[in-house]
Amino acid sequence: MERERLGSRLGFILISAGCAIGCGNVWKFPWMTGQNGGGAFVLVYIICLILLGLPAMTVEFALGRSSQASPVKMYQKLEKPGQKWHIHGGLALFGNFCLMAFYTVVTGWIVYYFVSFLRGAHEDLGFGPMISNPGLNVGFLFVVVVIAFVLLSFNLQSGLERVTKYMMVALLILMVVLAIRSITLKGGAEGLKFYLVPDFSKITFGVIVAAMNQAFFTLSIGIGSMAIFGSYIGKERSLMGESVSVICLDTFVAIMAGLIIFPACTSLGLEVDAGPALLFNTMAAVFNSMPGGRIWGTVFFLFMTFAAFSTVLAVCENILACVRELTGLDRKKGSLLCGVVVFVSALTTALGYSVFHFQPFAEGSSWLDFWDFIVSNNLLPLGALIMTVFCTNDRFGWGWDAFIREANEGKGLKVQQWMKPIFKYVVPIIVIALYIIGLRGFQWR
Repeated sequence: MERERLGSRLGFILISAGCAIGCGNVWKFPWMTGQNGGGAFVLVYIICLILLGLPAMTVEFALGRSSQASPVKMYQKLEKPGQKWHIHGGLALFGNFCLMAFYTVVTGWIVYYFVSFLRGAHEDLGFGPMISNPGLNVGFLFVVVVIAFVLLSFNLQSGLERVTKYMMVALLILMVVLAIRSITLKGGAEGLKFYLVPDFSKITFGVIVAAMNQAFFTLSIGIGSMAIFGSYIGKERSLMGESVSVICLDTFVAIMAGLIIFPACTSLGLEVDAGPALLFNTMAAVFNSMPGGRIWGTVFFLFMTFAAFSTVLAVCENILACVRELTGLDRKKGSLLCGVVVFVSALTTALGYSVFHFQPFAEGSSWLDFWDFIVSNNLLPLGALIMTVFCTNDRFGWGWDAFIREANEGKGLKVQQWMKPIFKYVVPIIVIALYIIGLRGFQWR
């Protein structure tokens, strides 16, 4: 099967950034920030992006570009005879399915809010009634899955690349407009202070673990989502430089999301630590209380829809590429198969607040928390660890020299020899330590 190619470097950067940019930035990042100390969490998060996220993303791009394969096949092309690194390829595919098992449902919620504001039926919106309505949840989940896999059934350049380019440009413009609107709200200065001024007394091990997990989650690192796009590009640009471009775009959107939400919270006297409901309850209240709120709400949730779909499309492309390599199916048949599996697995989350009640952790937890725990707390950090060790271990893995030869091919920022201890020791040690601390501190039921 001939390897498909992206049509341009811009397409690669926007698609890779689109995979990273999504609900992780504009839904999860604000409520994680609100629950973990505001500016203190933001500071630690940025440090994690630089120290852990940049090396891990460069590694994942290099694995994909060198192997010219999806995660389920790339290790088999790069590992030495008799090695078992390819087991992680299967776990990476499983992780993508787990991510879509709740991400598609959250995207459905966003589409529902967008449609409600567009129709003018936004006065009585409530997060609780929405998630407990089984018909609404399943219906919008179905819409999201169908749209995603219909678009992916076309070839790479006319489907995913073309749609993502338009969505990402529109998303960035909408964010700037909404941030300016929110910052100018009366009383918003207190929200800006909470968000942008670190209170160092709030930096705990729990906050550091949360920041690491959020960094890997928002960049979609560790389950092969970046490797697949690495396999679609040529050798014209070095991979650390491309990683910096993607991370800068991703961080810009995350920071802008906070600039939209936290001034709005303090302006209206709303709680900043409302958790997963923060985006929906807070922003609906904001728009319902301001002149022209229907228009602003429609624009905001349109932007949210673009952000969410950029990740859904990218991750589903990863799933589709893996399944096609395993089965030999063409895009249309592969899209149908993958769409059915994603939809069925996501029914657990869609019906988890009404029919399939499940509380795996503390009181009030749900299927969403279960899937998020598997992905954010386990598969993403451990996957990033495995890929980094594979790329830096000369005896048992791919090896440092092979990695930097691939990563540094082309124009742009290069991986330097002095960085080897960071890749080989600092990243794995920090990830292992924070992973263990995170498990010890997790609130099991």
